[in-house]
Amino acid sequence: MKMILRWFPFGDDSVSLEYIRQVPGVSGVATCLTDVPVGEVWPLDRLKVLKEEVNKHGLEMEVIESVNVHEDIKKGLPSRDRYIDAYLQTIENLAKVGVKCLCYNFMPVLDWVRTDLAHKLPDGSEAMAYRHTQVANMDPSLVARAMRNQANGFSLPGWEPERLSAMAEDIEFYRHVSEEEYWNNMKYFLDAVIPVAKACDIKMAIHPDDPPWSIFGLPRVITDAAHIRTFLALNDSPYNGITLCTGSLGSDRNNDVPAIVREFAGKGRVHFAHIRNVKHLSDKDFDETAHLSQCGDLDMYEIVKAFYDAGFDAYIRPDHGRMIWGERGRPGYGLFDRAIGANYLLGLWEAIEKSNKNKEGAHGNA
Repeated sequence: MKMILRWFPFGDDSVSLEYIRQVPGVSGVATCLTDVPVGEVWPLDRLKVLKEEVNKHGLEMEVIESVNVHEDIKKGLPSRDRYIDAYLQTIENLAKVGVKCLCYNFMPVLDWVRTDLAHKLPDGSEAMAYRHTQVANMDPSLVARAMRNQANGFSLPGWEPERLSAMAEDIEFYRHVSEEEYWNNMKYFLDAVIPVAKACDIKMAIHPDDPPWSIFGLPRVITDAAHIRTFLALNDSPYNGITLCTGSLGSDRNNDVPAIVREFAGKGRVHFAHIRNVKHLSDKDFDETAHLSQCGDLDMYEIVKAFYDAGFDAYIRPDHGRMIWGERGRPGYGLFDRAIGANYLLGLWEAIEKSNKNKEGAHGNA
């Protein structure tokens, strides 16, 4: 298992690589090129510069998060082949700089959604929160504007301006797309991408829908164990896998996150893990919290143990952190709480690992 942190390059992050390097147990970063428009090829020369910047701070750049999928691919339009070709070229360029895992999503129009990016928790810290009724009663463009207005001047991944310029038209388009059609469009993409990913030795890791239920009538398909099984069956290559985000899946009270980890990590289909905690206020309302189990409703010990028991040897990052101790930056991506989260998760892993070894030793001496 490798513990990493997400990092946004070229002045688009309040957290420096120098500081990330000082977090015990963190070996690398998941990063991206946020200024390349969706659908365009990520230039090799810029990727080389990015890798050099990461490596000179003693960190690895083996995970990219994320290369967004153009809306025409999700819609199944004739123009999708042009954008898929660009995606394939990007994968080939990523391989040339040593990338091993590519996190992406297939959420239509809207990416992850929150109603408050700086919700005040009882302890005085700030975290992201979601209130479903508030979203349901808002115009989608107002949701997008509210998200961007709370970003503290930083880019928000998945909320790029070029993706939002045709939001109303895109939402209307999807009202006439069945779930079966959407699955077919996803399969078309996978069948083109996975052979190239395999040739480049890059594991593709789709991120679950966040939150894992429909918003504004848009299709949501990576939401629970049953849908993950359907997705993986679209292309059964081991290079077709998932980013198992405990917070996204755990937002739905019906999802047994440790069981989902055991099933799919046990099959070698989890290539990346985002681990965070959530506190349910109702079936579709939640606050993000500190990673510690007692702060939310997810059992971090059982989740980490499920990964360990499954023999998970890929990448983990502590997902969104709170803003604590007066820190200001991109919502969810300050340094302090994520550093605490990383070492909490590493501590759980170490304790589980040593406990298992002690049990094995005791059995051997019996």
